Amino acid sequence: MLETIDLTKRYEDGVLGLDHLNLKVEAGEIFCLLGANGAGKTTAINLLLNFIEPTEGTALVKGIDVTKEPLEAKRFVSFVSENVMLYPNFSARQNLDYFARLGGKRNLSREEYYNALRRVGLEEGAFERKLKTFSKGMRQKTGIAIAILKDSPVIILDEPTAGLDPKAADEFVHLLKELREENRCIFMSTHDIFRSKGLADRVAIMKKGNLVMTRTAEELEHEDLEALYLDYMRT
Repeated sequence: MLETIDLTKRYEDGVLGLDHLNLKVEAGEIFCLLGANGAGKTTAINLLLNFIEPTEGTALVKGIDVTKEPLEAKRFVSFVSENVMLYPNFSARQNLDYFARLGGKRNLSREEYYNALRRVGLEEGAFERKLKTFSKGMRQKTGIAIAILKDSPVIILDEPTAGLDPKAADEFVHLLKELREENRCIFMSTHDIFRSKGLADRVAIMKKGNLVMTRTAEELEHEDLEALYLDYMRT
């Protein structure tokens, strides 16, 4: 569903942002990528979304090369960033309407927009409020509602729980589990070690552009993931 083959990015200043990354994330799987700032997590996401061009290697979404067929690949993927970039002077419902139309869905009703917002746990009184009045957690929920409406089989998230209060983060994790049950492929970059262990089917650690560890949930069941992460960071 989501795959990288020797995916590499060396920037113009010579910095190696990503070094021959090989990974595959299947439908119905949550894959969490851990790493310090500058480890290459955001570079990997930018390459998967075709925001930047690879120096070498291939990124695939549903078998589609994102560099060769970027528009076709984007039909199957939704992206929710740490700071969701939506229109602050639009209401939540208007943002959903705008992005749904951008994705080719032009016949959705107001109630269908409301149902998507209900599903992500946004309070009903906020449906027609402008996003500039929203908390970070409310903006994250709106971003996920857009992904749900787009019906993307692949969802990519960059630090989605950063800055969320415990209740909002717990609601967000519960929603991701629901989306996994719908056979979505979920790729998440995060610093949240605690939630990664309880949420992910697989957890990977990246350091200096290299994937240094990948473990399944079963393999991590009796491991201290935080200690494991710190060991890799010290090595």
